[in-house]
This record gives sequence, C-alpha cells and structure tokens, in this order.
Amino acid sequence: MTEHSDFDQVSGKTTTGHEWDGIKELNTPLPRWWVITFYLTIVWAIGYWIVYPAWPLLWSHTTGVLNYSSRADVAVELANLEKIRGDKMVALGAAPLAEIEKDPALLALARARGKTVFGDNCAPCHGSGGAGAKGYPNLNDDEWLWGGSLDQIMQTIQFGVRSGHPKAHENAMLAFGKDGVLKKDQIVTVANYVRSLSGLSTIPGYNKSAGAKIFADNCAACHGDNAKGNQELGAPDLTDKIWLYGSDEATLIETISNGRAGVMPTWVGRLDPPTIKALAVYVHSLGGGK
Repeated sequence: MTEHSDFDQVSGKTTTGHEWDGIKELNTPLPRWWVITFYLTIVWAIGYWIVYPAWPLLWSHTTGVLNYSSRADVAVELANLEKIRGDKMVALGAAPLAEIEKDPALLALARARGKTVFGDNCAPCHGSGGAGAKGYPNLNDDEWLWGGSLDQIMQTIQFGVRSGHPKAHENAMLAFGKDGVLKKDQIVTVANYVRSLSGLSTIPGYNKSAGAKIFADNCAACHGDNAKGNQELGAPDLTDKIWLYGSDEATLIETISNGRAGVMPTWVGRLDPPTIKALAVYVHSLGGGK
C-alpha cells in the first residue's frame, strides 16, 4: 500500500492517498448534513443520560434529573383504573359466588376481570384459552381433578395444589416402580390394563385379569373400583380418554413407575379476594363445572 494524495482525472476528485494494488481511494467526505445529524445524536444521548434513568450501577441505576419511571406511570394508571372499578369490585367481593352468576352486571364484570387476570397469571401454564398442555389441565373439558363447582374452583385457586399452603390440595400419586411396590412386568401389565379402560390397544399376550388384579390391589383405592376417579383425592377418571400426561404405553409406565405430583401455586396474598372470586367465575364459565 502506498500513500500519495493526488487528483483523480476520471472522477474529478482528489484521493486520500491510500492505494492498494493500483486502486486509489477517493476522498469523498460524508455530506455535511449527515455529519451534523451524527453529532446531534451524540449530544442528544448525553442529554438523555442526564435527564432520564440510563446507567446501571452496582446495586441500582442512575435516576436522572427527572427521576422518571415508566413502571411508576403504569402503577399510577392501574391505581386510577382500580378507583374506577372501586364500587363495582366491592359489590363483586361482597356477593356470594352463586349470586354473581345470577346477576348479569356482576357476571359480566367478573368474566371481564377474570379473563384479564387469567391471561396475566394462569395462561402461561393453562394456555390463553384454558386448553392446557401436557401436565397442565384443560379447563374447557368439564373434567376436573379437584372438582369443578364454583366453590371447588375458588378453593383450588386460593390455596393451590401441593403449594405448601396449609389448605392446599395435597394428595400425590405413588411411585410404584421407584418405591419397589410393583415390579417392571407388573407395571407394564397394569399400564396396558389402564389403556384398555378407555378403549386403547394393548400389547399382544396381555393378561387382562392380571392387570385388573394389580389395579384393584394398588390403584382402586384412589381411582375407584370402576376407575372413575375421586375428586376429593385429585385422582383422575381413567375411562374418559382425557389424559394429563399422555396415554401411550411408555408415558403410562413412566407415570406408574415414578408417580406424578404437579404443583399449582396459591394465589391468596397475590391476588385480592374480589379478583380471585372473579377468576373463579371466569374459569367456571370455561368448562361449566362438574
């Protein structure tokens, strides 16, 4: 590379003096307006750092001259919204659950409020429409592990499932394989028996009577002799073709071997009582309850 500034006859411009393999770099400055705009953005950035919160510190951040916070603005807007809702939410909180569904105005308020709260707090697990996912119950299908009445739904929302709250639903499925209660071949047999209860195919040579006996000795205590489940224990109906974790043989073997103990958080203390009541009404409206 050589450096020698001269005039380029072809373009009619001077060069920067840089040359690579006979190719010269033209001296073409940026437009003045562009340069001015660039420096103005630097000035703007410095001003922004001074006026608004901008720089992270070890434990906090610079607050800026204005001490502005978009989060504080949102909090103010939410507080104003709660003032607007005030009397209506008080009425909702005072009304019995059954009466809310009979009062068109309260029902509309509860559903609207409940839908918003559901989207903010419940949808990450149950889906935006309450259709659920693997390990998370579908709230639209009229089948409820812990009961689908208004009172039962509210109980579940308030205290959760295996959440650690003293009033939470606590029953869990045993790990029959891990705990040595059943042998591997017994687990395979009873898994196929469970599949047969809802009309699913079984492996060749499967012994149905042996599967029925294993089920009666180990599973009927929770799921019932007819395998229809028990809402007091959170034991699902095994005949309705609705599966929380899956119905294929491998999944059932895993479930029977290692047990299941999903957790739902408690919402008491995180949501106020009228909001929990509205959420219960909204969830009840999704599946009707049973």
